[in-house]
Amino acid sequence: MLEQFSSLLPRAAKPKPPVKWAGGKAQLIPQFEPLFPKKEYNLYIEPFVGGGAVFFHLLPRRAILIDSNEELINFYLVVRDRLEELLRDLRKHKNTQEYYYSVRALDPQELSPVERASRFLYLNKTAYNGLWRVNSQGKHNVPFGRYKNPKIVDEPNLRSVAGALKHAQVICDDFSRVLEFARPGTFVYLDPPYYPLSDTANFTGYTSDAFGPEDQKRLAAVFRELDRSGCLVMLSNSDTPFIRELYSGYDIQVVYARRAINCRPDRRGPITELVVRNYR
Repeated sequence: MLEQFSSLLPRAAKPKPPVKWAGGKAQLIPQFEPLFPKKEYNLYIEPFVGGGAVFFHLLPRRAILIDSNEELINFYLVVRDRLEELLRDLRKHKNTQEYYYSVRALDPQELSPVERASRFLYLNKTAYNGLWRVNSQGKHNVPFGRYKNPKIVDEPNLRSVAGALKHAQVICDDFSRVLEFARPGTFVYLDPPYYPLSDTANFTGYTSDAFGPEDQKRLAAVFRELDRSGCLVMLSNSDTPFIRELYSGYDIQVVYARRAINCRPDRRGPITELVVRNYR
C-alpha cells in the first residue's frame, strides 16, 4: 500500500478522532484492516467524514474529506488553519449546566468561525452521551451530560489532528461531490447514515436533513459510478435485506460493532454491519 503519512509521525502522536460521532468507526478499525485495499492508491476520499476514524488511522498523503454538516466542516477547517485561536477560545468554557445551555442557545451563524468551532467541540464533549443531534430547524437539542471532568481541551491530540488535516482538502457538500474528484487509483470510503434496522431505530440527526431510502439508492448509484471510474470503493452500512439488495454483485463482508449511542442500555450490544467493496 502507498506509504502513509503515519510513518512520519511518532507512534504516540498519531491522532485520534477529535469528536465523538454516532456510528464512529474507531472500534471497527481492527476488523477493517484486512479489508482496506492492498493496492497502492494515490488519493483518499471520504464523503461522509464524520469523526474521521478511518482517515485518522490511514493518514494518507493526499485526502479529500467531505461532509454535509456545516458545524463539523467548520470545526475541521479551524483546527487545520487556526488552531492557536481555537485553543485559546476553548479554555473559556465551563462544565456547568447553566453555562452549557447558554452556549447551546447561541446561534452559530452569528459567531466567528473560531467561536463556532469552539462551541461545536464544547457541546460534543459535554452533551449527554457525546451525541451531536439537531432538530428540523437545525438546532442542537441534546441535554447536558453531567460529566465530572470532560476533556474539552485535548491540546496534544488537536495538534496531531491539525497536522493530519494539512494533507486534506476539506469540503462541506453532498456526498455526490465525490464524483468530481474520482479518478482511477483513488480509494473512496463511504460511511453514510445507516439504513434503519427497524422503523424505530432511525438515527439520521447529524444534520437537519434526513437520509432516507431514496438517498440510499442515490448513494448506491454513486458507488456504481465510482466503480466504473476505476476507483477502489469501500462502504459501510447496516445489515439489512434492503442494503444487501442494493449492493448485490459486490463483495459483501460482515463485521461486528457495539453501538453505544442508544438511550436504552440493553440495546447497546454487538450487531452485525456490512462492508461492501468493489475489490478483494
